[in-house]
Amino acid sequence: MTELIDETEIRFEARDGYSLSGRIIAPAKPKAAVLISSGTGFPKGIYRRIALAGAERGYACLIYDYRGIGGSAPASLKGFRADILDWGRLDFTAALDRAAALAPGLPLFTLGHSVGGHLVGFADNADQARAHAFVCCGSGYWGSHDPAYRPKALFFWLAYGPACLALKGYIPEGGIWGGTALPKPVFQQWRHWAFQPRYFGDELDRIEGARFDQVTAPIRNFTFTDDELASERSVREMMSHYSASNPEIIRLSPEDVGARKVDHAGAFRRDAERFWPMPFDWFEAYL
Repeated sequence: MTELIDETEIRFEARDGYSLSGRIIAPAKPKAAVLISSGTGFPKGIYRRIALAGAERGYACLIYDYRGIGGSAPASLKGFRADILDWGRLDFTAALDRAAALAPGLPLFTLGHSVGGHLVGFADNADQARAHAFVCCGSGYWGSHDPAYRPKALFFWLAYGPACLALKGYIPEGGIWGGTALPKPVFQQWRHWAFQPRYFGDELDRIEGARFDQVTAPIRNFTFTDDELASERSVREMMSHYSASNPEIIRLSPEDVGARKVDHAGAFRRDAERFWPMPFDWFEAYL
């Protein structure tokens, strides 16, 4: 008999007091907790299915929106000040503490999609987690994307994005941008890093709070052969920042998870449900 799963919408405070939107998806008696962190511009709701799969395995899961995204966005993004470092140093860290509280004294894990895997390297409390599972976590450097994708990336960075900022003051939802609306500072910081080889380039040592090389918990990055953003090169470059952890890279084809196409975000769609148990199977070794 499947254990009853409870879903609860919550608000919780980031490190600086900013109100964040979250949802707890958990069994009555969890054996561990998992913080599920979104990719850039993806609202927390797309991770509900994989969180339910985890809860059915006994993991209390927290999904949440970073400031400026989805349920954590203000009424207007024009003039809203938030960047990716805020997501890592203020939002992810608070969410990790909130997730730990779902199963006090029990193991804690993270599952990060795309930039959700980057944020581990900016969190001063990441060592609370026993292991980190990443999904499609690669470098954002434009030259490391699949060659077919690079013209699209350059158009977004050099033409479409700047035009949106000039007209609206933020990146609106829709158009060639497939995610939720993005705050201007998020786009600007992301674009700056996107033109640095290995993404952060030589700046990483100068970014306050960056501690990628201090993360020692095991990391496994689940990636897909048809992902044009997180190409094989992109993934290797990003994982090289987590030098102390010696990350493991798993390369899957869409057929491996029963899907026709996965690309960068399809791992969370219903037709890729054979993927959903994989991170939790891996966590079992660290319980």
